[in-house]
Amino acid sequence: MFIATCGKYRLYNYFPPLCFPNLNSSCRRLLPRPRSETAVLYTLLAFMSLLTVTLNVLVIISISHFRQLHTPTNALLLSLAVSDLVVGLLVMPIEGLRYMETCWLLGGLMCALTPYVSYCLLSASVGNMVLISIDRYLAICDPLLYSAKITLNRVKISICVCWACSIIYNGCILTGHLGQPDRFSSCHGECVVVISHTSGTVDLFMTFVGPCTVMVVLYMRVFVVAVSQVRVIRLQTAATTVGAAPTTKKSERKAARTLGIVVAVFLMCFCPYYYPAIAGEDTSTSLSYYALLSWTMLTNSCVNPLIYALFYPWFRKAIRLIVTLRILQSHSREVMVL
Repeated sequence: MFIATCGKYRLYNYFPPLCFPNLNSSCRRLLPRPRSETAVLYTLLAFMSLLTVTLNVLVIISISHFRQLHTPTNALLLSLAVSDLVVGLLVMPIEGLRYMETCWLLGGLMCALTPYVSYCLLSASVGNMVLISIDRYLAICDPLLYSAKITLNRVKISICVCWACSIIYNGCILTGHLGQPDRFSSCHGECVVVISHTSGTVDLFMTFVGPCTVMVVLYMRVFVVAVSQVRVIRLQTAATTVGAAPTTKKSERKAARTLGIVVAVFLMCFCPYYYPAIAGEDTSTSLSYYALLSWTMLTNSCVNPLIYALFYPWFRKAIRLIVTLRILQSHSREVMVL
C-alpha cells in the first residue's frame, strides 16, 4: 500500500494535472506556484487593471461631462481613453488569467477574438497618439489657421477612420488565426497566436516605425517652435521684467521634459514587443519571453492618461469635482475648469 502511494506521488510529480481532466488530448498544467507568490501576482494584476480603468474613466467622465472641454483636442484624448479603458477592463484580466493559470480555459471563440480585440485596441491607441501629435503640431506651428483647419466634426471623422483602419488592418494581419484559432495548438488548453516574420515586419513599420517617426518629427518641430517663441517673449520682457529670464528657462526645461516623456514612454512600451520581428523570428505567444513583451506594451494604456491628461490643470480640477460628487449638482456641466 505504501509502495503504491509513493508510486502515485512520483507519477503526479512527473505528470502534472491536465487542464481539462475529461479530455485525453488536454494540455498539462505547469507546476503550481506557491500560494504566496500566486496571491502577490493576482494582487498586482488586479491593481494594474483597476488603476488603468480608474484613470481612463476619470478622463472619459471629465471630457464628456464638462461642456468647456468639448474641444477637438479633448475629443482625441477621449478616444484614446476609451481604447485604453477597454484594455484595462478586458485585455489585462484575460492575459493575466492566461499566464497565471498556464492554460487557456476560455474556449476557441475567445481564443480567436481576444488577440484580435487586443491588437485593434492597441493599434487604435497608437493611431490616436499620432492624431494628437498632429493636432498639437498644427496648434503650435499654425495657430492662426488652426481653428479653421481643425474642427470638432473633422476630428470625429478622423477618429472614426482611425478605428476603422485598425479593425480592418488587424483583421488582415490575423486572418489565419481568426479562421482557425487552434491551428498552432498542440493540445486542448492552448491558445497560440503566431504572426509570421513577413507579417511581423509589415506590422513593425505600420504600427511602430511609421507612427513613431511621425510623432518624433512633429514633436521635435513643436519643441523648436515653442522654444523660439519663448525666446522671443523673453527678449521682449527682459527690458522691463528682471525675473522673466529664469521663468522662461524653466518653461523651456518643462517643455523639453514633457515632450521627452511622451516619446520615450511610447518607445519603451512598444519597442520590446517588436523584438522578434527585428530579430528575424516569428512573433508567437508561445515564446518564453512573450509575456514580458505583451505586458510591457499593455502598460502603455495605464501610462497614457498620466502623460496626456495629468499634465493638464483642468484634469486635476475635474478630478476634484468628480470625487466630491459636485458633478451631480445642477448646471455642473457649465463649470469653468480651464
